[in-house]
Order: sequence, then C-alpha cells, then structure tokens
Amino acid sequence: MQPDRNLRYLWSDVQNFDSEQRWELIDGYPFAMSSPLTAHQLISMQLTAALLPLLQKGPCRLLAAPMNLKLSERDLVQPDLLVVCDPAQLRRTHIEGPPRLVVEILSDSSLRHDRVRKMNLYARTGVQEYWILTPHLPMVEVFSNQGGHFVVAGSYTESDLLRSPAFPEWSLKLASVFENLPPQPAIEEVREATPEYMAEMFARLQV
Repeated sequence: MQPDRNLRYLWSDVQNFDSEQRWELIDGYPFAMSSPLTAHQLISMQLTAALLPLLQKGPCRLLAAPMNLKLSERDLVQPDLLVVCDPAQLRRTHIEGPPRLVVEILSDSSLRHDRVRKMNLYARTGVQEYWILTPHLPMVEVFSNQGGHFVVAGSYTESDLLRSPAFPEWSLKLASVFENLPPQPAIEEVREATPEYMAEMFARLQV
C-alpha cells in the first residue's frame, strides 16, 4: 500500500504501507525516509561506540534505527539513536513512549524534518533531551526539555567535550565521533579577522 500524503493514518496502518520503504507518521501524516549517506552511518556507528561504555553500569539501553518509536496513535518515528531508561517501554515490536534521549543526524533531505517537525514532536511528547548532529561542518546541538519546549543546553564542535543535562555523569569526547569521515565539500568557514591594530604592529615588525 502506498499511503496518500494528504490523509492521516494510525500507527497500526503503517504495517500495510509499502514494505520496501521506511515510514514515519507525524500527527498522522506519512513521511518516507530516504537512505542515509556514508558520513551519516559512520557517525551513527562511532557515536554508538562512544555511548555504549557510558551505559554499561545502568538500566538505560541504547537503540539505533531502524527502530519504531511510538509516541501516540498518530506519531511513529525512527530516530537515528535513542536511549531508554524504563524497561517497561521496551516492547517486542517498538519503543512505547518518550525516551530520555533522542539523537538525529542531519542530512540535506531531513534538515527541516528533524529541526522542525520532529523537534516539536519530541518536545510536546516529553522527550527529555534531544541532540542534533551536523556532519559537515561537525557540530552537536544539545536541547533540554523545559515544560514541553526545548531550550539550548549546549553547542559543541568536534574538538569539544559534550555534557548532557539528562546524564550529568557523562563526559563525551566528540573527536572520536567525527573522525575518519569521507571527504566533504569545501566550506569557507567564518573566522576571526586580525584586528587592525595587530595588523599594523605586525607590519612594523616586518620592516
């Protein structure tokens, strides 16, 4: 079955959708998920390797896509990574209810989907913390849920140590998450210019 993008469905209807395609429902409307790029998959695997040791001694579990997360009868998504700390949420076919942490890795095709539709969904359904990873240039944005709205808890680059409000005992070095990625298009990054007085001083020293 190929769903009609203009109709609303229940999560149980997804079982009858085209099985060759991954689907998400947000407020009942279907969204077809595209295949991830190489950098996306490498970051997902490297982040998984970095997080697993931090979860070994506690009750929380790390899961990766494709894994259905049911947030309501009309909201079914597949985050790139999620951390569940309540064993009652682990069902045979899906995760039931908001996880403590959701991670999405951006791509060109999912930019607005992850930053607008899913961000609003995660906030209003009670996801405690949301990470958005940008592969190029490497960046992680950490959002904390405050009364049904996300507020920025931190922004990091690949050279930083990430701190998590939901897991204050964590200390995550992001260098390992973004290492050994395939070549990416060149970007002229904004950098601090040399102040005029410093430029004049350097010119005098070179005389």
